[in-house]
Amino acid sequence: MSERLVVIGADATGMSAASQARRMAGPRELEIVVFERGGFTSYSACGIPYWVGGLVAERDALIARTADEHRARDIDLRLHTEVLEIDVAERRVRVRDLGPDAESWVGYDKLVIATGARPVRPALPGIDAAGVHGVQTLDDGQALIDTLTITEGKRAVVVGAGYIGVEMAEALIHRGYQVTVLDRGAEPMSTLDPDMGALVRTAMCGLGIEIVGAAEVTAIRTDEAGRVRAVATAEGDYPADVVVLGIGVRPETTLARAAGLPLGEHGGLLTDLSMRVRGHEDIWAGGDCVEVLDLVSGRNRHIPLGTHANKHGQIIGTGVGGGYATFPGVVGTAVSKVCDLEVARTGLREKDARAAGLQYVSVTVESTSRAGYYPDAAPMTVKMLAERRTGRLLGVQIVGREGAGKRVDIAAVALTARMTVEEMTALDLGYAPPFSPVWDPVLVAARKAAAEVRRRG
Repeated sequence: MSERLVVIGADATGMSAASQARRMAGPRELEIVVFERGGFTSYSACGIPYWVGGLVAERDALIARTADEHRARDIDLRLHTEVLEIDVAERRVRVRDLGPDAESWVGYDKLVIATGARPVRPALPGIDAAGVHGVQTLDDGQALIDTLTITEGKRAVVVGAGYIGVEMAEALIHRGYQVTVLDRGAEPMSTLDPDMGALVRTAMCGLGIEIVGAAEVTAIRTDEAGRVRAVATAEGDYPADVVVLGIGVRPETTLARAAGLPLGEHGGLLTDLSMRVRGHEDIWAGGDCVEVLDLVSGRNRHIPLGTHANKHGQIIGTGVGGGYATFPGVVGTAVSKVCDLEVARTGLREKDARAAGLQYVSVTVESTSRAGYYPDAAPMTVKMLAERRTGRLLGVQIVGREGAGKRVDIAAVALTARMTVEEMTALDLGYAPPFSPVWDPVLVAARKAAAEVRRRG
């Protein structure tokens, strides 16, 4: 008699887990049922800003595998079907088909929770007005494009200056909008230290984007028809024909919390190394709804990225199918861009190091993406943190033009290997004038950090 695997959520983690489980186990050994409340599956949420901005021509380009393609692999994928409740004791889930609006219970032998994250939507007056958009799913992206198509005005306000905020600001610039970004922090990109965030602000202002820091949004103003007309702050109102919320996301663990499953301090599900939910042998979870181990600080973090979500799905599917795989943790690597400015980070910021009780040295260097004499060499700023006594690399942040962002991968590998900045100076990196100075900017920062460790150690 075959077992039944139930998967909640049909994006990166859910469908990676289902597909890998199908590869590991034959159809007669494992029945796979996937519930998805939306209308799409296996899509790139990271690509939505570029679709909105017109750099990606059509929505379907973001879909890696369609529902029919999954079904052809003997996966019972049910779209527009929402899971309302997890009954752990009875090993079943209560679902509602959003078409006929019918409810039923479906039993499971094994369960995967891949419910993702939900955009932060503060309880402000007017927050649900027409023209106010969060951007997390393809449906959200389509709704925003529809609004931009029919809106006559060209004034946009983006609330929040994290990754989504700055990427949506770029998308709106591409669409010809006058863009204002309101953020609670003094500088944009709170994933960076403030001195590096200031570089991002300067570049964004140079692109014609108005950045307002230390701005506390108090309300969304609407007109007589209930449509957005301005965003109110304590300092004044900012006119808007469309508003995009880029305040961040939180783990979508409403079902898990109600079922009594263990959650961490950031609200994400807690799992073991094989992505099993702690204390539950036949329940797995992964993607944006879980917390992961930070290999640098040793603490749990919530890091919603598609790279992790896909890895989680592979690990979960292997475990469900009877194999063995683990997810050791992350170092917190991320890269983004706003127009031609590239922004990257990995490891700890200064405040992260202090919170972890680490003493550190910090250095910043200015360099170029290519040999200085080579055409189109672009400026780049690299900031590096190292542990004060041992010289162990703790974190790197990079802000620059073309060729800057992906250099963070050098640091990500070094962090994972627990290298010291002294050891990094001997890395055998590729060199030619079109690609790098003789001393790569990351290695220049490592040399300076190693000297500072010796001076202060």
